[in-house]
Amino acid sequence: PISQYNLGLRLADGRGVEQSDSKAVELFQKAAELGFALAQDKLGTMYADGRGVEQSDMKAVQWYRQAAEQGFAEAQTNLGWMYERGRAVEQSNAKAVEWYQKAADQGLAEAQHNLGLRFVDGDGVEQSDTRAVELFQKAAACGLALSQERLGTMYELGQGVEQSDITAVQWYQKAAEQGLAEAQNNLGSMYERGRGVEQSEHLAMQWYQKAAAQGHATAQSNLGWMYRNGCGEIEQSETKAAEWYAKSAEQGNVEAENIVAAMYELGRGVKQSFIKAVEWYRKAASQGHAEAQFRLGVLYSNGRGVEQSDVQAAQWYQTAAEQGVAEAQYNLGLR
Repeated sequence: PISQYNLGLRLADGRGVEQSDSKAVELFQKAAELGFALAQDKLGTMYADGRGVEQSDMKAVQWYRQAAEQGFAEAQTNLGWMYERGRAVEQSNAKAVEWYQKAADQGLAEAQHNLGLRFVDGDGVEQSDTRAVELFQKAAACGLALSQERLGTMYELGQGVEQSDITAVQWYQKAAEQGLAEAQNNLGSMYERGRGVEQSEHLAMQWYQKAAAQGHATAQSNLGWMYRNGCGEIEQSETKAAEWYAKSAEQGNVEAENIVAAMYELGRGVKQSFIKAVEWYRKAASQGHAEAQFRLGVLYSNGRGVEQSDVQAAQWYQTAAEQGVAEAQYNLGLR
């Protein structure tokens, strides 16, 4: 079964042979039916991802379970994940924790990280930031970038540990250097604010750019802010600001949606368009953004980008007013 499994891996990855998921599955199947745990786990993943076979969470769980019951840590983690998500099994945080714990006890970093997240949220276990930190530290020491980034956050917030910006930066740096976008964005933020490091807008920009290039919405918005304000040695450019805010907004970042709307309304960095302003304000408003709700009210009141409607204006003013927007409350009082 070992040779069948190894050849299956080469076929799946296209290493030294023509890539073929279907042929890989055939070999994994043969090795799995002989009870080879690694092949059972890999076969489960092929079913979970629909690679070389028709996607089937049920079959994925069946193969993960066979490997997990043999004590294979990766399969135990995968089975825990299926319980956590409720895929082909009844959702159960308790069972997810049970399987994560088995794998974590074997030293598997991914399981330690997943279990740490359960302790942070108190899902399936009694909430404990201290226990979460212990697990993240174990996984981070094994080089798991996700845990390194999470440790950085715990130290930045003083959650389960004594607050330390310096230690937060150290962990963010380790994860960022592994290419984790969330860590790159967080490290950029630390440089921008001068927390735990000497303040540097240049380095902040570099890390934001790395994260933004990976599609990180917050980093894209942060870049937009830096271009919009012309921070330090960064030349102010509303055009570039609009481009980055738009990338972030297209991913559903509500603050970016509101800013893009305002830029269209005022014609800043983009061609002025009340119609597009309404479109973006509506997206932000639907996510509960109070300022966007107020601006929609104004546009309806003035008939800009939409057919004039005092009724619609009043409805949006009311929604914004209930969130404490003073101008909306004032406008309602005038009606």
